[in-house]
This record gives sequence, C-alpha cells and structure tokens, in this order.
Amino acid sequence: MIEIHRITRYNTPLREGGSLPGIVEADDLGTYVCKFRGAGQGLRVLVAEVIVGELARAIGLSTPRLVGLDLRQEIARYEADEEVQDLLTRSLGLNLGVDFLPGSFGFDGAIPDGDDDAGKILWLDAFCANVDRSWRNPNMLVWHRKLWVIDHGASLYFHHGWGGGVTDPYVSPTKHGTPVTTCSSITSASLLRRTRSSLRC
Repeated sequence: MIEIHRITRYNTPLREGGSLPGIVEADDLGTYVCKFRGAGQGLRVLVAEVIVGELARAIGLSTPRLVGLDLRQEIARYEADEEVQDLLTRSLGLNLGVDFLPGSFGFDGAIPDGDDDAGKILWLDAFCANVDRSWRNPNMLVWHRKLWVIDHGASLYFHHGWGGGVTDPYVSPTKHGTPVTTCSSITSASLLRRTRSSLRC
C-alpha cells in the first residue's frame, strides 16, 4: 500500500526531463521528487512508474520509495514561475512522489563482478517493455555505494495505444554496457517466481 502525504512546500523544478518534476517537502518531513499528474505525458506514465517500480522492488532491485502526494491550491497559488504555476494548477490533487536520494550520482557503467543487479535490470526492461533505458540514458543512480533504478514511466509503452498490439522493443542484451554473461545465475523463471510470490495478495 502506497502512503499518501500532503505537500507542504514546493522547492525547485528539475528541468532535465520534459515533464518538469519538482523537489517538494511533505507533511511526513520527507523530501520527494514529485511527478505531476498535469504534465504532458499524462496519468499513464505515473501508473507505469508505480507498477514497474514495485516489480523492481519485488525482484530485489533497489528503487526509491513511492508515495502519493496531495497537492493543494495554496501551494500552486504562490509559485512565482509562471510555467511551474500552470503545471501545479493542473496537478491539484493526488500526484506521485519518489523518495529523494540526496548526494546520489549518475551510474558510470561499472557494476561489481558477481553482482546480479545487471541481470535483473535487463530482465525487468524486457519484461516491462521499457524503451527508455539505454547507455546514453541509463536511469540509474549510485547512492550509498548501491545501484538504484529510477524513472520507469516509459515502461509499459503499449498502454498508450492498445489498438496496435504489444510488440517487443527489447534489442540488445548489452544495452547498459554490461555483458549478460556477468549475470548468468539469474534466470527468467526464478525472477518470475519471485515476482509472483512478492506480489501475491
């Protein structure tokens, strides 16, 4: 169950991505990257973030905690940046919060020998049709010497157009710069069993 908290302060936008997420504080004293329901990509991106983020957690990958964030009118009203204020006004109500990892830095391609994370990430991207993760845009961070996977909104891309059917976007087993032989101990069957066990109600 995802906890729901109220946004108490909007700090700053993150302009690296097209959806303009923002750093916010909430009434649990936590700091989050807020992904807004009013952004151009729509609600389906937030749905994919939740589903694939929890699947990643279920198979043993480190991924930031997710919460629901309630945005009230008074937060949007006093934002000076007109672009941000418009986004906040369109996003009143429930949004998605991703736990902020202070001091984290971008993944540089080095995964320790014997680490199964590479295999799990490759499997997850293939299983969830993630078209966004690549060597140019790995969507991975290093925090406290651990690898963390982030930004799963482009996964489940097929739910943006069911009429075309589901095709397989997965191309290369080395797309993260890590040969698949480094994770031979991970099998699809074992990860599927773990996923089913972890998500069973």
